[in-house]
Amino acid sequence: MMDFSIVIVTYNSINSLRGCLGSIPLDGVNSIFEVIVVDNASSDGTVDFVRSKYPGVKLIENDNNLGAAKARNQAVGISSGKWVVTLDCDTVLSKGFIAVIRDFLPRVPAGVGMIQPKVLYPFGDIVYSCGIYLSRIRRFYDIGKGKSYSLGLTKRRRLLGPCAAAALYRRSMLEEIKDKYGYFDERFFFLVEDVDIAWRAQKKWWQAVFFPEAFCFHPGNSSSTGVKIRQFLAYRNRKMMIEKNEKSIDKARLFIFYLFYDWIKRIYYLCTNKYFVKMLKVSNEP
Repeated sequence: MMDFSIVIVTYNSINSLRGCLGSIPLDGVNSIFEVIVVDNASSDGTVDFVRSKYPGVKLIENDNNLGAAKARNQAVGISSGKWVVTLDCDTVLSKGFIAVIRDFLPRVPAGVGMIQPKVLYPFGDIVYSCGIYLSRIRRFYDIGKGKSYSLGLTKRRRLLGPCAAAALYRRSMLEEIKDKYGYFDERFFFLVEDVDIAWRAQKKWWQAVFFPEAFCFHPGNSSSTGVKIRQFLAYRNRKMMIEKNEKSIDKARLFIFYLFYDWIKRIYYLCTNKYFVKMLKVSNEP
């Protein structure tokens, strides 16, 4: 079994993918790690580019855009690494990233199933994500987003889970927490699926750690998804995540927070976002 499998999902993002694959030292492919690219029916020449420039990369070609969650599940299903490294296609690894995590992984405690590298915006020292934080009212945030990484974000620490734009997941953990919706919940399409998988893992007593020695760069939204559809998916997926993972007693305890935050926000979106009406038709079955 290889040390790890790198999984990259792309959709009409060939220029971003050039930078991502170009930052991976492919001399280790087929011995130390493997790279799997899942293309969600791109029309920009992505498939031909990967085939011609990176013949050592495993390629999954989808006939339709299946979303990030299902595409990642496809890649995990054919991967052979002890760890799965998820990368958004616009993520660029720092020089030495692979060597640093390869050295670190054998020393990771058995109870740690998720690792968050330091993710920075492409210019300067501004943080994109140092992990996921989930608040008492179940709002989620990227830790440190928009701040300088030197402001208390330079040491290893425990956290809920990693941002899937650049994250490491232990294979044995993924197999343990897989449910009928997959490793990543395929109903989510994209957005919030990394929060959901971290929450599920924590319920099974798996831990997550921030590992700042490994870092990469990520501008975000490589698929150029519009603000309105992102609002819809973020709200809908958060709602499904809570229904799926929250204990009944905690749902009752937090009702007042949901009443003032969620319902006011729902009314606002129904009045301002055409996609939001779709949420009324979505099943909330966990």
